[in-house]
Amino acid sequence: MNEQETSVPVSPATPFEWIGGEARVRALVDRFYDLMDIEPGYHELRVAHGSTLDDARQKLFWFLCGWLGGPSHYEDRFGHPRLRMRHMPFKIGIVERDQWLACMDQAMGETGVPEDLRVRLRESFFKTADWMRNTPQ
Repeated sequence: MNEQETSVPVSPATPFEWIGGEARVRALVDRFYDLMDIEPGYHELRVAHGSTLDDARQKLFWFLCGWLGGPSHYEDRFGHPRLRMRHMPFKIGIVERDQWLACMDQAMGETGVPEDLRVRLRESFFKTADWMRNTPQ
């Protein structure tokens, strides 16, 4: 009598593992900023970022790695993110919030973020983006 081995799917320990590690976070961030740069529907969001996206692109990559449960690149370089404080110099209203969320959702879809994870991230991103608003509109 032979026992047949059964394979039990192991769920990833963190969203960072679930998304696929640093290479997949980089792909997500790059697509997010590429979309922001080319899609007219993200115009106000793009304008808020100034003339270049390079610094923001790198910082979001570092931040998301840690926020998703991976390496703490951002905190190692800058300490606690203090997101609201760091974003206070920029006008963030409902339009900017909604464009950020739509752009990130589009980037998640286009880079193949698993749907279960995408749903969870959408909810977390909304809470954070809404908390970042510093103007009523």
